[in-house]
Amino acid sequence: MLVTLAVVRGHAPREAGAKMVVSVTQTWDTVGGGNLEATAVARARALLETGASAPELLTLRLTDRAPNEYGRQCCGGEVTLLLEPLRTAFPVVALFGIGHVGLELGLLLSRHPVELHLADSRAAQLTPERLAPLRGGPARLHVHHSPIPEMALAELPPGACAVFLTHDHAEDLALCDAALHRGDLAFTGLIGSAVKWSRFREQLRAAGHTPEAIKTITCPVGLPGLGGKAPAVIALSIAAQLYPLLFPAVPAPSPERTP
Repeated sequence: MLVTLAVVRGHAPREAGAKMVVSVTQTWDTVGGGNLEATAVARARALLETGASAPELLTLRLTDRAPNEYGRQCCGGEVTLLLEPLRTAFPVVALFGIGHVGLELGLLLSRHPVELHLADSRAAQLTPERLAPLRGGPARLHVHHSPIPEMALAELPPGACAVFLTHDHAEDLALCDAALHRGDLAFTGLIGSAVKWSRFREQLRAAGHTPEAIKTITCPVGLPGLGGKAPAVIALSIAAQLYPLLFPAVPAPSPERTP
């Protein structure tokens, strides 16, 4: 939350325009300290907990007669604070098919700051109880029960990463076709064998997609050479492939040359 000292009437610890940022566990900068700041931080964190999306005004009196919870502050003035939610731009990744592998992959990704979309045509795969382990981390979860998965795919923003892991090869093929028609995803991955992908390539070509476009789909998805067919191992392989796409490494600065 961004907290701004919007209006100052009379005396106050800081001038109008002073700002601070409040997270669930930390704060940056200051709007004046004391009861004023502690009250603002408490309110900002309450708004964070409820997922508030609208800004809010908070007026506080700085006199010995004003109610306070965090100590007396007798500057003599009155201030109005503006509390605004800050939306961080998280990378977007969508998993289609929340079966054994999808659930394991969702669990790994939920531990990172991403917009995590979970889509399945089967409502039973998306119950609150089943998805409970994925909650509580930094990821923002978006759950889509979509009998026609391509509709959920159409809702993703450009530049999203999508992984197709459904229980039905017909769904996988329809998703691949829809992804190629979009042409604006940062990554499209498909779980499957070489035989499955060979058949999909033929069907996608028959649907009018060029060989160059079809090559933008990664199949089998996951890091090559990481053996094992257990769902947790496959999920780890896919997560490792996705990670550098979601969180590109910042190049280290070149060392300064000495004369």
